[in-house]
Amino acid sequence: MPSAPGFPAPAPTRTGAHRSPWPRGPVAPWPRGHSPHIPARVRATLAGALEPDSSGAPLRRRAGCGGAPRTPVGRRTEPVLAPRTPVGRRAESVLHGRYRARMTSKASPTAPALGTRALNRATLARQALLCRAPMSAEAAVGHLVGLQAQNVKPPYYALAARLDGFAPDDLARPMADRRVARIVTLRSTVHTHTADDCLTLRPLVQAARDRELRNFRAGLTGVDLDTLAVLARELVEEEPRTMGQLREALGARWPEADPASLAVAARCRLPLVQVTPRGVWGRSGQVALTTAEHWFGRPSEPAPAPDATVLRYLAAFGPASVKDLQRWSGLTRTREVFERLRPRLLTFRDPGGTELFDLPDAPRPDPETPAPPRFLPEFDNLLLSHADRTRVVPPRHKGRTWKGNQAYRTLLVDGFLAGLWVLTDDALVVETFEPPTGGQRAEITAEGERMLAVMHPGESRGVRFGMVRG
Repeated sequence: MPSAPGFPAPAPTRTGAHRSPWPRGPVAPWPRGHSPHIPARVRATLAGALEPDSSGAPLRRRAGCGGAPRTPVGRRTEPVLAPRTPVGRRAESVLHGRYRARMTSKASPTAPALGTRALNRATLARQALLCRAPMSAEAAVGHLVGLQAQNVKPPYYALAARLDGFAPDDLARPMADRRVARIVTLRSTVHTHTADDCLTLRPLVQAARDRELRNFRAGLTGVDLDTLAVLARELVEEEPRTMGQLREALGARWPEADPASLAVAARCRLPLVQVTPRGVWGRSGQVALTTAEHWFGRPSEPAPAPDATVLRYLAAFGPASVKDLQRWSGLTRTREVFERLRPRLLTFRDPGGTELFDLPDAPRPDPETPAPPRFLPEFDNLLLSHADRTRVVPPRHKGRTWKGNQAYRTLLVDGFLAGLWVLTDDALVVETFEPPTGGQRAEITAEGERMLAVMHPGESRGVRFGMVRG
């Protein structure tokens, strides 16, 4: 499978300026030393699977990805991307020679507007859901800043929808080799992250873990949390422990405390990863925990500047508002971060007038760019990472992907939520919210057969259609 290289820091230019990894534009959209670490070819891939021309001309669009021209462009022109919506203006507001912070969620009425379909296509392009990307599973996990993973299988289905040539072993291997792991990070939920992100993002979201811990303070009366963290670290680094074993061991030290609260406190105070075989495709194992430092054999690193994390979020989920970032990350008080970055970003306004920020050269395809059907797992971050989810979830379908605490696997048609799916012993059952057209039905069937061949080779299942009730 063709794969992208890792994420080296962009090389300095001759003048010492930081070079942007986006396929065009001379201005680096992040502070020095805080690049999203994504090579230009990967960026171009996410914008529409660009490929080199045999003549040596700049990148061109691969056939079947967004319908952009195949002809090479001249060397002095910009690389071919899908047609873009009007470019936003520089998010600069100068007052007495300084940038003025506009502490409001409403965009300027003169900011370029992005409609729902434009936002949809921009986000899908960055998520590799317009056209599958020829990059490695590990690189994709890094670009997407993790994959939500309460259950074992969702990250595998998420990558099958996004990567060209993906097979489950492409993620199982780095999981077994300790290059990716499962850890509680964003929104206090389990995510599959690269080793680097396990060691850096987890410290960044520590404040959110501290807030979570306050909910259990009634069961921790008399417990010194620093002492608990030291003891819990010794326990899980001696050997991986389940939450039940932690409850028992910590309860012996603090018999008057609530055992469940003690175990939660250990999880909140320490960066605990779930050790394999848990998380490896085709294998089973209960949740057993050790520290990220012990699992990867190196110490935790300083938390990245929130500025860098904002830029990575925009690269994978933008254009986005301040509230969108906060919903995705669980962080608070991030408005000042966006204000620091404002001179380097573009601003737009969504249909409701909310101010959206974006990287200057991020892909913003034409709203009519084709979006093939995609089968996504439960808890896919595409549906969970914005405060305003109408860019993917039509208002009439809001709340239809959940029932109580149960999340359903979802189907995208024309880029938007259109139904649910489930695997039975003999079929992939697709239930749509509204009757698909004949052409949509054929495309859904073809995509379903492809997904089955990738994720369940050698098994015999057909594709069966139905309608979601209620």
